[in-house]
Amino acid sequence: MLFHFPNSHRPLARLLLSVAAAGLSLAAQAQLANSVGTSAATSADAGSLGAPTSTSVATPYMTSATPADLTRAASPAPLAGVKSSLPRASMPGSEAAAPEASRQAAPARPARPSAPSQFQRFVQEATGKLLPVYGRDLFENPQAYVPDGGAPAPADYVLGPGDEVKLQIWGVVDFDGTLTIDRNGQVSLPKAGVVTLAGVPVRELEGVLRNHLGKVFTNFSVNANLGRLRSIQVYVVGQAEQPGTVQLSSLSTLVNALFASGGPTANGSMRNIQLKRGGKTITTIDLYDFIARGDKSRDVPLLPGDVIVIPPVGPQVAVTGAFDHQAIYELKTSATSVGDILNLGGGVPALASARKALIERIAPEKNPPRQVQDLALDAQGLQQPLRDGDVLTLLNISPAFANAVTLQGTVAAPLRYPWFAGMKIRDLIPERDALITPDYYKRKNLLVQNAESAAAAGASVTSRVRGMADQINWDYAVIERLDRSQLRTELIPFNLGKVVLQHDEANNLPLQPGDVVTILSQNDLRLPVERQTRLVRVEGEVGAPGVYQAAPGETLPQLLQRIGGLTPQAYVFGTELDRESVRRHQQENLDMLIRKLEAQQQSQLTTLAANANVSADRAAQVQLQQQQQQQQMKSQLERLKSFKSNGRVALELDPKGTSLAALPPLPLEDGDRILVPSVPSFVSAFGSVNNENVFIYKRGKTVGDVIKSAGLTEDAEPDQAFVLRADGTIIARRDRSGFFGGGFESLDMMPGDTLVVPAQIDRESRYNFITRALKDWTQIFSNFGLGVAAIKVIKGF
Repeated sequence: MLFHFPNSHRPLARLLLSVAAAGLSLAAQAQLANSVGTSAATSADAGSLGAPTSTSVATPYMTSATPADLTRAASPAPLAGVKSSLPRASMPGSEAAAPEASRQAAPARPARPSAPSQFQRFVQEATGKLLPVYGRDLFENPQAYVPDGGAPAPADYVLGPGDEVKLQIWGVVDFDGTLTIDRNGQVSLPKAGVVTLAGVPVRELEGVLRNHLGKVFTNFSVNANLGRLRSIQVYVVGQAEQPGTVQLSSLSTLVNALFASGGPTANGSMRNIQLKRGGKTITTIDLYDFIARGDKSRDVPLLPGDVIVIPPVGPQVAVTGAFDHQAIYELKTSATSVGDILNLGGGVPALASARKALIERIAPEKNPPRQVQDLALDAQGLQQPLRDGDVLTLLNISPAFANAVTLQGTVAAPLRYPWFAGMKIRDLIPERDALITPDYYKRKNLLVQNAESAAAAGASVTSRVRGMADQINWDYAVIERLDRSQLRTELIPFNLGKVVLQHDEANNLPLQPGDVVTILSQNDLRLPVERQTRLVRVEGEVGAPGVYQAAPGETLPQLLQRIGGLTPQAYVFGTELDRESVRRHQQENLDMLIRKLEAQQQSQLTTLAANANVSADRAAQVQLQQQQQQQQMKSQLERLKSFKSNGRVALELDPKGTSLAALPPLPLEDGDRILVPSVPSFVSAFGSVNNENVFIYKRGKTVGDVIKSAGLTEDAEPDQAFVLRADGTIIARRDRSGFFGGGFESLDMMPGDTLVVPAQIDRESRYNFITRALKDWTQIFSNFGLGVAAIKVIKGF
């Protein structure tokens, strides 16, 4: 059937239908429908329903037009797959009143937050902080404070038009149905007439129904409870975020309505909110009681037509500094004290100084009117009243410890320890174990965590021993103490070894509160050579190969003698000493040479490009030649970069020496590696020779004999030949030139020696400048500590 709008509502109906047809957003339609519904309800209450007209909307027949009816009539059917966000209206007499309507969501807050109040801006200018209004953040989630319409109604709930009553009667008469209280506050009972239920509390509902039915029937039983509840409209006025009409569940209270309206603005009061009904003030609520203490004793249920008044905010103060709830607070009375405000945020914080706080106060009678005063947060200070405009600043406690000394550095437990009168260093470090860091035990426990580390234990013993424990600097530790007379830190050194190891009372210095005791290791300060740990790795033909700790000043022969001397197969002339400090120095020099050659390469390429004055027909050929030259230069540098120094020290030994006396008395350093090989039975030839091979060593074999055995190639340059001896030294042809049998070819070869014959350089090729710069391979091998393995790289030049 068709629902016909009265004449007075015809423009509104057309407007709603136009809105639906225009496809406005659901939120816009809901807002418009609410305003239309309010007007319609007013007209209906005045009895303005007229004769049917041609303006109609297809809807089930109803006896009267309510705001909910108009809203449903104007709302378009939701599109497929789109969920409508419009709440289902519930008004007195509406058959669509549902639990969902009574639990409808509270209106959303405005998209644009309210501007800061004048006092907020004043505090921001004074402190640099835009403080929030205390409790204002709770209104950001109004959904959390919507009453549950599906919960049972309380016993004191008063029935009204729109509420549903589920009634069951059995006995002489049977009935099971739902009755809706109409606008007159009545329901019609089957065969018993009309009964008025409006104004009846829920606890009296069954009694009222039983008494009315008892006038007609006997021997029956009644069970009645509530179904769907009605909704009510209240008005929120004053300093509210969303002033106006608010539609709520009939179970709502004053607090629910405040949250539904978005709460007070920054200029609205939270401590003097009034509920008016029939022109009288029913209650006045202080939201601080609810927010801070959960007190709802002043909260009351709402009735239709109630008016909630939010007056302008009263006197305000600001709390900032060492306080978790820094905010703007409203004073309830002039007697509100410092303690009252701080109690709203949990009281005086433990991290705030109780000795001193600051109050910035406005004193209009003074010029200038702004004043600052001190305040102690003791019992008396907390009772001090606050004034409008006060800014209370809580100060942080001092980070200083009154009775603590700090132990740090290479220690087991770097912590703060309690100080006591007469405390000395040995009280802080009572035993040696206090100087073993926890990392030592962690690294020690990791040694058996996996099979790989266990398998490599022998190869990594040197690095493991060196990194297992931090070696203590027993000769120097220091106390850092604040000189309060000059406010500067002074250092008081002491001998840790004498205190802990020798119990020397002269170095057992007294401590003061606030002292910082630092224990250092060898990694913190470089110690004298004789005090450093020297781990030396000895391998090869010695009595007991292994890793040893060299004594201060101990030399190479002395260490070898201490560990059992040499075996009969030891080749003293081939003894190899690799030193880490030498390796680093040699590698730095090699890297510097490479950078210099790279710069020369770039300069040479620029010169070649500038001098390429050729005809157009040869331009492509010249360009290809330059690309080849550039590629060759790059390849040469890459091979040169592959050189790695081994840090070998040329010992310059006597080839005929066979005992420890032939070794130089060289003091050992930490990280040295000593290898005493067995006597090799060959010599080698490499470079521009026909037979790059090893040859059996025979006593008396000379360089000339090796050259004859290997044979020189056509591009060989014998004038640049040299011998890389087993002891790491270099002997070149130019160093052995002579006319009386002392020439290079007559040089005796020793076991393990290598003869190197470089190739000739194409002097017509301008791009071989790098090779020419490194023509003296003897300098490369001697200055950069390159071994025999580097000869394979040289072959590529």
